[in-house]
Amino acid sequence: MKKFAIKIAVNAVALWVSSLVLKSGITFEHSGASKVQLVETILIVALIFGLVNTFIRPIVKLFSFGLIIVTLGLITFIINALMLWLTSAICAHFAVQFHVKNFISALAGSLIITVVSLVLHAVLPDDDK
Repeated sequence: MKKFAIKIAVNAVALWVSSLVLKSGITFEHSGASKVQLVETILIVALIFGLVNTFIRPIVKLFSFGLIIVTLGLITFIINALMLWLTSAICAHFAVQFHVKNFISALAGSLIITVVSLVLHAVLPDDDK
C-alpha cells in the first residue's frame, strides 16, 4: 500500500509540474477553488492516470509490439501521450477539472511527466533495494 501511495504521489507531482511548464496546454481548471480542492483534483487525476497506465497501456503496447520493434521504441512516446490524452477524456467524463488541449501538449506533457517521474523515483527510497 505504501508503494502504491508513493506512485500516486509521484504521478501527482509530475502532472502538476507538467501543468506548470505547459500552462496553456495542460490545465487543472481551478478558478475560485481553494488550494485543498486543487490538491484533491491533482490526486484524483494522478489516480486515474495510474489506472490508465496500469490497465490500458499494456494492452496498447501489446497490440503495437510490431511498431515498437520497427521504430526502435520511439512509438512509446506516442503511446504515453495517448494515455495522457485518454486520462484527460476520462476526467472530463467524470467532471474532474483536468484538460489536455491537443496532441502536441499531450506529447510534451508525457515527456515532462516521464522525466519528473524518473528523477523522483531515483531520489525516493525503494523498499526493494
